[in-house]
Amino acid sequence: MSRPTLRQLFYACLILGLVAISGASMAQTESATSLREAREAAEARDQQRLVGFLDDQQALESALEQARTEHEEAQQQHEALEIQQAEQTDQARELSERQAEQGEALTGLLSNLARHSSEIRNALGDESLLSLEEGTLPPRLDEVEVLERHQLEEVVDRLAALTARTGLAERLSLPVADANGEVTTRELVRLGDFAAFTENELLERGENDGNLVVLPRTPDVVGGLLADYYQGESHVFAVDPTQGSVLEALAQQPSLWERFQQGGYVGYVVVALGILGLIIGLGQYLYLVLVSLRVNRQRQSLNQLKPNNPLGRVLLRFEGMDKHQTPEALEARLDEAVLAELPKLERSQPMVKLLAAIAPLLGLLGTVTGMIVTFQAITVFGTGDPQLMAGGISQALVTTVLGLITAVPLLFVQTALSGRSRYLTHVIEGQASATLADHLESHTPAVN
Repeated sequence: MSRPTLRQLFYACLILGLVAISGASMAQTESATSLREAREAAEARDQQRLVGFLDDQQALESALEQARTEHEEAQQQHEALEIQQAEQTDQARELSERQAEQGEALTGLLSNLARHSSEIRNALGDESLLSLEEGTLPPRLDEVEVLERHQLEEVVDRLAALTARTGLAERLSLPVADANGEVTTRELVRLGDFAAFTENELLERGENDGNLVVLPRTPDVVGGLLADYYQGESHVFAVDPTQGSVLEALAQQPSLWERFQQGGYVGYVVVALGILGLIIGLGQYLYLVLVSLRVNRQRQSLNQLKPNNPLGRVLLRFEGMDKHQTPEALEARLDEAVLAELPKLERSQPMVKLLAAIAPLLGLLGTVTGMIVTFQAITVFGTGDPQLMAGGISQALVTTVLGLITAVPLLFVQTALSGRSRYLTHVIEGQASATLADHLESHTPAVN
């Protein structure tokens, strides 16, 4: 097959160019046709609309009136904008001239006033007791460009009023939120920026809206002074110089009942066992006191034996014995009668002693469980927040204290029971021995 010549290649390129030009011409023709059709359709719609207006003279007049109204409104708006632009231009020129007249000294004064005013407002805004009323804080001057005389006077007057109010004791009527969130207007006393209180409750600024709220718990140290100071009967009041930190710490101190609840279930068990031991011990001690009174009365009247006391029962049993037995047998029978009375005199002592020994062990158990909870909190949350560990440590310490508090009185009760029963035992044994000796002496023949 022969290779194409240069002329053949030229003719081929020419043919391809003509084909491309014809395609572009056709595309342009089609585009022109579509544009012409769209223009003809728009003209037809306008023509139809114009015909409609011509047919309906009233619609044509309404359209013209609406167009005139819109034109007038646009013209008025344009004139208003031109007037506003002229006023702003004059105002900007006037401000520039006045600022230039003030010079650098007043400009620096305005900057310092704006900075200090903002700092005071940020510091006293929703936390200080001095800003309870409206209009007590100095105005903000951040957006002021030219310092006016009345602005300077207002800042100075409000700062002076705030300074003077720090040393005043004022009686006010302001909205106060109670523990349930109910807001009512109440009469209160404000001591500068240190304290605000009603007749029986301390107040503080709320965290959300900045209004006054009742302190969750008024410390007993301060609560005793509130009523007298509020009624004007005393001039003594406890002021927290830390502005709430000491009062908050005092208010967070738990009461005796809350401290008891911190012991958890182990603490409940320890206290329950302690109460049970005290009830048992006190009941037995009252019984021993009653027995002691009866025994003392019996010792004073040995010729009238009564069975309502251990000594009377022992002596009655001795009288019913066979007296012809040997002295050793009589002594043994008498000891048996005395020993029969000992269980009633010594009952409840083992139980009280056992409870006194168990209470510290249960306290130690609560300590161990509390430390386990503490270490679990450390494992999960780390040591960054001490409050997470406070619950376990509190339980650990409180249960130990409860165990010791329970054991100490139980030991005293057990000692008192043991001493009282021992005393009665010695009295009974001594009187029984004396009775046996008198009997033996009266039945022993005299030696010449």
